Amino acid sequence: MAFIPEDVSLSNCDDEPIHIPGSIQPHGALLAFDPGLGLVAWSVNAAGMIGCTPAVGAPISTLALPAEALELADLVRLDMHDGAAMPVSCEVVIGEAEFDCVAHGHDGRILVEFERRTLRSDAVAAFALKAHASIDRFKRQQSIDALLNMAVQQVRMLTGFDRVMAYRFRHDDSGDVVAEACADGIEPYLGRRYPASDIPAQARRLYLINTLRIIADVAYQPVALQGREGDAALDLSYSVLRSVSPIHVEYLRNMGVQASMSVSIVINGRLWGMLACHHMTPLQVPYSIRMATDVMAQVLASSVQTIETRSQAARIEQGAELGSCILEAMSQEDNVVRTLDAYADRLRAALGADALIISQMGELTVHGKLDHVLAADVVHALPHDCEALCQFNELADWPPAMRGSLEGWVGMLAMKFDPPSQGVVVAMRLEQLELVRWGGKPDKIVAHGPLGPRLTPRGSFAEWRETVRGKAEPWDSTALTIAAQLLAKLTRFVAARNAEIDRARTELMAMLGHDLRDPLQAINMAGALIERGSGTQTIGRRIQSSSNRMQRLIGHVLDMSRINGGIGLGMNPAMTDLGAVITELVDELREAHPGATFQLDVPGPVMAVVDVDRIVQVLANLLSNALHHGELGQAIGVGLHAVDGDAVIEVRNVGAPIEAKVAEKLFDPFKHTSLNNPRNRKGVGLGLYIARQIVNGHGGSLTYKYVEPTVVFTVRVPLQGPQAA
Repeated sequence: MAFIPEDVSLSNCDDEPIHIPGSIQPHGALLAFDPGLGLVAWSVNAAGMIGCTPAVGAPISTLALPAEALELADLVRLDMHDGAAMPVSCEVVIGEAEFDCVAHGHDGRILVEFERRTLRSDAVAAFALKAHASIDRFKRQQSIDALLNMAVQQVRMLTGFDRVMAYRFRHDDSGDVVAEACADGIEPYLGRRYPASDIPAQARRLYLINTLRIIADVAYQPVALQGREGDAALDLSYSVLRSVSPIHVEYLRNMGVQASMSVSIVINGRLWGMLACHHMTPLQVPYSIRMATDVMAQVLASSVQTIETRSQAARIEQGAELGSCILEAMSQEDNVVRTLDAYADRLRAALGADALIISQMGELTVHGKLDHVLAADVVHALPHDCEALCQFNELADWPPAMRGSLEGWVGMLAMKFDPPSQGVVVAMRLEQLELVRWGGKPDKIVAHGPLGPRLTPRGSFAEWRETVRGKAEPWDSTALTIAAQLLAKLTRFVAARNAEIDRARTELMAMLGHDLRDPLQAINMAGALIERGSGTQTIGRRIQSSSNRMQRLIGHVLDMSRINGGIGLGMNPAMTDLGAVITELVDELREAHPGATFQLDVPGPVMAVVDVDRIVQVLANLLSNALHHGELGQAIGVGLHAVDGDAVIEVRNVGAPIEAKVAEKLFDPFKHTSLNNPRNRKGVGLGLYIARQIVNGHGGSLTYKYVEPTVVFTVRVPLQGPQAA
């Protein structure tokens, strides 16, 4: 058994110097010259095919070549820049044979190639006219699928190949056959996928720089190059006659192919796709027809790029508009999570996500069929040191501890818009369970080939099916652009809001220090009077009133700290008779405010699962606002009803409507309109904000409206508690 080295891998194919094969295909001859047009190398068939007598250093003028070939070589010489010049061609006749003469400059050498023609000039011209008509049809196609289907039909009509396939390369460089035209009796390959290893790295490079390659007869015998020492090893990257890799020849033979042509579809310097042509017998396509096909491929690439660019631009524009809508909504809403919730479906569609997680300050919502507990684990598992925009595309990207619990959710795109508050939007994608129809099992076999031990092409190209798991559709550049734009907008907005809150907090602390000083001073004075033994009952009420005020102020600040810290307000819901709670609270207020009038509309018991202390805190705030802001002498209305599974509580007071600008910020913390208000000097601008947070925690809503002549605040909470919401 022959020894096979352990390091045999795909790099054996990648290392093969296919651009310096040392030989050409036998349907033509090659001459290579130095910049002074002295001969340095030639194919050994040159004398027999084109009738010249090559010798090292022989001037081109001594080689008995047609005048058109001499002019072509001189044109390339004059066009040389940095050792290279673009290819030019013409028709020449040598003896009774017609040739396509093609010359180009590369690596400091001028290469002149003579390719035998198999068709008359008039027939070739007719094909060129057909190619021109095909190009015009390309420009009228509106989709990539339509373009590729037309391309394979037109290329087959022009060239006569038995099979023409359009490959479209994927993100991992494997290629799908997405369009095909083939003769009757030829096995179709449409829908099959071919692994990236079928095109090694150096072959991919050649497909980019020399976009058309033909093998007229797979069974050909290579024609060696000879010449001055060191010059026979010519770089034939741009040659039309370049001999191909023995590995590729073996690959084609395994497929039963006798002639092959490939035309690259290059977009933005990337091998986007390819037109691959197969024939079951030898076939030589004239150079001018091949060039017409190459031009068709370039027009095809341009059309594909236009369609893709238009589609990407439309998606990015829609994403930008969505971002603007979100920011506008955030400017009117104090809760970022709630705002993003309202746009979650549109955001999922823009990013192409199967689910969306929105989280900030301990509040987490999920959109899509993603388990809530798993969503929380995903947010917790996000790397702390990752970029603000980070992505996973497959199971292997995730921390090992998470992989067993993902349940197929392997694609992740996280936008960390406010890391200190754990503010993040996470788009999720399910694994792409895909039944891949491979064109043969994508493994290679180690064997001894023409270049020694290596990986050989697959011996069978029968369809082989495989279910691919653990990978999601990767986030494309358009989705990443949309995510980056949204992330930038959210980050700027949250930073600005945080700065505003910091300024307001500073003002609050200064004012709070002043407001606490008053009740403390009153308590101190009362203590002094008690010490003297006078007015004990009155002093006791003053101490109690001042202490209660301090307790409310400190309670608001503590609640605000809990909310900002992501701790939450700590709900303890239990079945409660809201009617009894409201009646008791109103009775207490009647005793505390003898001059106030209350109208109670509570038809009977309304049982709901609530945190009774927190609900009392909400109602006390609303009733206090009604007392301080309502018209003096007018009754304050309090109503309770059960409506559609919710408890609905309304607090009304007669008064002027709240100004629109003030109403926009009514539930924001640290409102300037609440500070030093002459009707409510004890307010610090946190009451309504905390009240809404409490109601939100119950799965309900707190809203304001004006129904002339009354200001109405409505609390709505589900009877069955937060879990029902």
